[in-house]
Amino acid sequence: MTGPDRPAPDRAKSLADPAAVAARHALVDAAHLAPLRRLSDRIRAEQGAPVPEADPLDGGVGARLLLLLETPGPATGRTDFVSRDNPTGTAANLFRFLGQAGIARADTLIWNAVPWVIHAPGARNRAPRAGEIRAARPYLGPLLDLMPRLAVAVLSGRVAGGLRPDLAAARPGLPVIDVPHPSPTYVCTSPAVAERIAAGLAEAAAVLRAS
Repeated sequence: MTGPDRPAPDRAKSLADPAAVAARHALVDAAHLAPLRRLSDRIRAEQGAPVPEADPLDGGVGARLLLLLETPGPATGRTDFVSRDNPTGTAANLFRFLGQAGIARADTLIWNAVPWVIHAPGARNRAPRAGEIRAARPYLGPLLDLMPRLAVAVLSGRVAGGLRPDLAAARPGLPVIDVPHPSPTYVCTSPAVAERIAAGLAEAAAVLRAS
């Protein structure tokens, strides 16, 4: 049984509950995550930094939609997951936008353009530096190699959007959709930001329905 076959939370920020975090970690040995965990182990060893787990309730290597964010935020350490269920504003926005688009969890893998934690313990959130982005680029190809069913990629924000050429080279013809980053810092600046995210995810949902 894969993670997506299990009941999914019906509200945002469900991983604020330590019991929910423990229950989620009990699922990380699932087969649909195993190749991703090996890649994460490699990145962790090469970069000497934590790499949060992919969410077992999402699609793992069976996902048809890759949603690329920027880098794990400092709050990720509370759960050690890249998840729409994390107790953060960004995750809550993702939970809402993906739900509104009608995109099944089993179809999604949420990953980061720079997949390791770049912040020192206790430091404030910051954008990845140019050197960190360069160091992360070689990991995108191996990630895509693990996703044989991939039908569309959604790039959230400037850093993820910068990987569009890499995606085009690795997967020619793959539909790639750019949307703003779902952080409240951006979403709250203008209603147009939320509208662009919703429109991009609606486009991705249409690709999934047609594929």
